[in-house]
Amino acid sequence: MSEDYVPPKVWTWDKANGGAFANVNRPVAGATHDRDLPVGKHPFQLYSLGTPNGQKATIMFEELLAAGVAEAEYDAWRIAISDGDQFGSGFVAINPNSKIPALVDRSGAVPFRVFESGAILMHLAEKFGLFLPTEPQARAEVLSWLFWQVGSAPFMGGGFGHFYHYAPFRIEYAIDRYAMETKRLFDVANRRLAEARFLGGEDYSIADIAAYTWMGNIYRGEAYGEAATFLSMHEYEHVGRWVGEIDARPGVRRGRLVNSQKGLAERHDASDFDSLPPELLAGIVQGY
Repeated sequence: MSEDYVPPKVWTWDKANGGAFANVNRPVAGATHDRDLPVGKHPFQLYSLGTPNGQKATIMFEELLAAGVAEAEYDAWRIAISDGDQFGSGFVAINPNSKIPALVDRSGAVPFRVFESGAILMHLAEKFGLFLPTEPQARAEVLSWLFWQVGSAPFMGGGFGHFYHYAPFRIEYAIDRYAMETKRLFDVANRRLAEARFLGGEDYSIADIAAYTWMGNIYRGEAYGEAATFLSMHEYEHVGRWVGEIDARPGVRRGRLVNSQKGLAERHDASDFDSLPPELLAGIVQGY
């Protein structure tokens, strides 16, 4: 734990040295227990949690439904990652990496899995022809920003978020390193959004859905304690404009409420939202 720590010649796993996630982090893959996954009535079965990565999938589904795509109806089952649900045999079968979200597309004759949030966004966008342009240059721009986010998320979450908020002790070098990179990423987005309405251009796309779930939570002060103040979020004017515009989308509001602590633990029908307080659906209550 000291600044003069010298790594051993061969690393060994210390179960107690994992901070807030010590009970589920481990250096090996595979299932730890047998558990079948439930299956609902809809063409898409989503197994997830209301984290930024999980919200990418639920926002996408709710945006498709808001656009009139009835074929995008889905069941969203909650995977409690703090309890180790992601290590059940059924979940590992659809995501060998044991991370949410994971999807089973049962809309055709043969069900198949789709895992990783970026892959899920791309699959649904291509399947239904929405939120991903087909013109080559526009498509390339959207996909570039999508994969920019996919590659950047670990710096914000596993890097800055972990060492600033979740680590069992504070390491100045680690916090400075990842705070610098997180601010650089916000500056990249801010510069882009100074010249374009959305990341991919003038049209809302899966690139915005992917980046919004991470950057919006930090910008609004809903992630990692006092991170918004620590990182001076007020400096990113154009990110703020973009976050506010996406915040107001009804599909986004509903998607953020699925598999969340303050919203719906599970979602199996559009009418499930009727059980929630109107102020949640109106976006008045933050932090969900």
